[in-house]
Amino acid sequence: MAKPLTTTSHALLGLLSIQPWSTYELAKQVDRSLGWFWPRTERKIYDEAKKLVDSGDATATAETTGSRPRTVYQITAKGRRTLQGWLDQDSAPPKLEAEALVRVFFADAGTLDQLQATIDDLATTAQTNLDELRALIATADNTDYPFAERRHINAIAIRFQLDYNHMIADWAQWATTQTDSWNDISDPNDWDWHAALT
Repeated sequence: MAKPLTTTSHALLGLLSIQPWSTYELAKQVDRSLGWFWPRTERKIYDEAKKLVDSGDATATAETTGSRPRTVYQITAKGRRTLQGWLDQDSAPPKLEAEALVRVFFADAGTLDQLQATIDDLATTAQTNLDELRALIATADNTDYPFAERRHINAIAIRFQLDYNHMIADWAQWATTQTDSWNDISDPNDWDWHAALT
């Protein structure tokens, strides 16, 4: 009996509804597109693709490119129905996973310099992400952009990532300004924590 499909399985069905992909291409496409909000390891992608074949939602065809073997996955009619049914269900609530915020939360075990370095790293990552997103947006203007018919859908998802990374950058700037007035990690001077939250 096939294992129940996960959100990652359904995400792969979504990619397969656009076009057939090899497992390598699926992994790269997940990293390039879904990885912004649904990061998964390459091994997980391979396992989930096999699960889609077991459930009858996709087919796998062995091919060769030159002398190199590859498996190409394609969605089935059942897979399209499965994907459409999944889109009709309620989504799980979003969850934020950020190691940097765990470090911020326990910053009083370290130094003010460590806290500010963590905040600075968050700002740098947000800026790097924004630069990468802008480069991705620029490719969508190319006449040979392979997903031209999906620009409107991609724009909705990318806008979330733009806003999210802007929010991180804005928060990091605010947090740096706030902590600059602290004497050290255990003495925030006369900084008003209540005002910061209102």
